Amino acid sequence: MKNNKPHFVLIHGAWHGGWVWTEVAQSLIYQGYSVTCPTQTGLGERKHLLSSNITLDTFIEDIVNHIIFNNLDNVILVGHSFAGSTISGVADILKDRINRLIYFDAVILSDGQSPFDIAPPEVVKERIALAEKSEGKLSVPAPNPEAFGVFDIRKSIMLNKQLTPHPISTFQSKLKLKNEIGNGLPLSYIFCTNPVYESLESSREVVRKSKWPIFELHAGHNAMYTHAKETLNLLMKICN
Repeated sequence: MKNNKPHFVLIHGAWHGGWVWTEVAQSLIYQGYSVTCPTQTGLGERKHLLSSNITLDTFIEDIVNHIIFNNLDNVILVGHSFAGSTISGVADILKDRINRLIYFDAVILSDGQSPFDIAPPEVVKERIALAEKSEGKLSVPAPNPEAFGVFDIRKSIMLNKQLTPHPISTFQSKLKLKNEIGNGLPLSYIFCTNPVYESLESSREVVRKSKWPIFELHAGHNAMYTHAKETLNLLMKICN
């Protein structure tokens, strides 16, 4: 019998890879859903592909091709942090294959904006300076796990081993949209509140003004990593 449940595509943020969703993905599969957690070019197990040519378009194409070549339909697209820009771009291209978008403590960009355009000036300055010191001046090294709200020592050590430098070119490239953000699909925003990831405040302000449904999660920015059960429960609440 055909499984009519939607397919979850869980997309990681900057410095991470699909691995960050492992526990949530396993729980969703146990609930009877199909799930994939693609890693974007230049990160995680694809870090060997790091180059100056990686842009937001590259990240969007990663996920568009993932959906097309895996013949996925009825997709719930979840974008964490930096991947908010990715899922906006994917929805602009593949609306008919997507059920809904969930922005998970994520960046919200309008057409023609880059992540650096909306980030606090001090954050931009710091990341550019760090990239200047990197090999080939290509990437921004990962912050400490505490910056993502990961304070458990065991999880912090594990996270630190798996984070990879992020291509600075993606922070500088512009998102290109032909339609409104979300392209008319159902949208939700998850706001991680303990602690708050301050550099996303401008994105949350866009969400509030646009009156999207906002769901608060009492966890840090990497809630899918530190609070997998709570993350699962909230995803189920949003989708049911």
